[in-house]
This record gives sequence, C-alpha cells and structure tokens, in this order.
Amino acid sequence: MTTRRQFLQWIGAISSLSLTSCGWRLADVRANTTTNGNSDRLDVYTWTQYSDKQLLQTFSAQTGMKVLVDVYDSNEVMLAKLLAGGGGTYSLIYPSDYMVQKMVDKDLLTEINHDRLIGLDNLFTQFKNPSYDSNNRYSIPFNWGTTGLIYNSEILKDAPEDWDYLWQNQTILNKRITLLNDVREVMGAVLRMLGYSYNSKDENEVKQAYEKLTEIKPAIAAFDTDAWQNQLLAGDLLLAMCYSADAIRVSNENPKLKYVIPRSGSSLWTDTIVIPKTAPNLPGAYAWINFILQPEVAAMISQRMNVSIPNSAGFEQLPNKIKTDVNLFPPAALLEKCERITPLGEFEDVYERYWTQLTSS
Repeated sequence: MTTRRQFLQWIGAISSLSLTSCGWRLADVRANTTTNGNSDRLDVYTWTQYSDKQLLQTFSAQTGMKVLVDVYDSNEVMLAKLLAGGGGTYSLIYPSDYMVQKMVDKDLLTEINHDRLIGLDNLFTQFKNPSYDSNNRYSIPFNWGTTGLIYNSEILKDAPEDWDYLWQNQTILNKRITLLNDVREVMGAVLRMLGYSYNSKDENEVKQAYEKLTEIKPAIAAFDTDAWQNQLLAGDLLLAMCYSADAIRVSNENPKLKYVIPRSGSSLWTDTIVIPKTAPNLPGAYAWINFILQPEVAAMISQRMNVSIPNSAGFEQLPNKIKTDVNLFPPAALLEKCERITPLGEFEDVYERYWTQLTSS
C-alpha cells in the first residue's frame, strides 16, 4: 500500500538534514559500536512498503553502516518467522501495537534502555505509557491513526456517519465497496456498531457480528487492504473501509474522496519500533530510534506521509492546516469512543472460525 506504512519511501528526501542539528551526533554512534563483526551493518525486518534504496544509502552514508532489509506483509507472518528461529540477524522490527504485547509474552524483545535515547520526552503524554506497553519498556511509537470509511462524495451525496451506512445503502453500494482483509478490524467495527467492544470475548456477540456481516456479504466487492486505493481513484469503488493514513493520502490526490471516522467508534492503532533479543547491532538500532525521535524528522513524517505523529515537539512544528486536520488529529470526544485492538489469547480462534466462514462462503 503506498499506505500508512510508507516511511522508507520518503525519508531519503531528508538526506540534507543535519543529524547534528537534530541532536544526534554521528560520533556517538561510531564510538559505541562494538567489534563483534556486526557493527558495520544494520538488519531491519519491516513491512513490504518500508524498503527504499535512497533511505538505505542515506543512512549508510551518515553512519557508516550498511542497511539490509527483509520485508513482511502482516504482523502474523513476521511473528511466525521469529518463532521459527528465522529472525537472528535483525536489529529492528516494526510491529503494530497489539503485536508488541504478543512478542513480549513470547520473550522476543529486548527491554529498551531509555538512557540511550535522545528525545523520548518529545512524545505526547498518552504515548509515554501506552496500554500495550507500559512506559515504553519494549517499543517506541512511530505513528498512529484510526480506521474508518473513505467515500466518493460526488456520487454519495449523504456522508456516511456510522458503520450502519453500509447496510442502509447496500443497493447503491452493491459490488462497489471493500472491507479490510483483517478479521479483528472488520469484526470489531461491527461489534462496535452493535454496541459491543472491539475486543469482545463473548461468543454470542461475535456471532451476532458475523450474522450481520453475512447480510452485506453479497454487496462486498472484496476484503482488501491495498488494492481499493487505485480502484477508488479510478471510480470503480464508491466506498472502502481503510486506515486513516491511506485515506488522507488518497483524498489528497482526489479531494472528492473524503474520510470519516464512524460516530459509534472505531479502532485506534499505533505502529512501533522494537529491538529483538537477538539483535546483533544494538548501537545501530538505538541510532535509528534516536533519529526517528527528533522533532524535525517527526514533523516531516507527518507532512510527507499524512500520518498522525506521537511526537509533541514535532507536532508543534507542523503548519496549522495539518494541526487542525480532524482526520489526522481527531477531537478527544471521538477518540474516547475508539479502542485499541488487544490480543485475546485462545479466544481469537473464535474470531478466526467465523471469519473463515464469512470469507469462504
């Protein structure tokens, strides 16, 4: 998806930015490197959309480290590889918030030494002690956002206000709507619409959400996380369930495409950076995290990626047009209705069972 996971596609553009001016001295990195044979390379395991040659060249030029990237297309694929013992070369990984909890439970992550960080105090208060990782012991937030609906306002004159819009306008939307290919997001949205929690552990409630989805299944063109963007821009779709960063980017290409957060609530997500226990290059990992924490870099992330940043100092450097964008930075009253997706242990099998029935029928 040229999507909310685009970071490496733009960061090469900041190659002219002085690291010293950001408060991170290159000498600090080199002085702390070890002689274990790994100090001259930094292996990163990240989302498919995060690989960019210009970034790798920029970071290598400024640190003397060669950056090697492996990619994955889902948190679950990443976790499976690590559990199978295939992650020994990686010094940095980019899991989403709920996956951080799973990785901690499986003893896969190194506790982050805050004394080695520069700029952690730049984070907004709510990101200094997140529910998925108390006091950022194992992760550093990279960006955050919501899940909602993007629609063609030229054709759909009445803006969708809640998830139930899909059912109320099923005839108009027939085969011109997509939902995310994500069991917890889709089931969670319907659970929320029904007045339940995104993280319900009541099988009767999950079954109700499944039954509600079967009503609209014939109108759904696909369960898709990426392809909807070009289809919506081309006019083939009228509405798509999506992540806020993707929606904002697409709406910038065509202002007639507008994003809304359903009034009954939605999911609230954070993408993070973590260091696995097997990381061979800790100095390089901390150097990368320190770079991301700098206000100038955080502000550029927000402007170039159209994402919400957790960095308050970076937020202050944003133009007022971005600061007041309610899609990027929603009002507190709406955020209070949003929930983070949390791991549900063995109960996740219940979600998967209903999801399989829904998507395979």
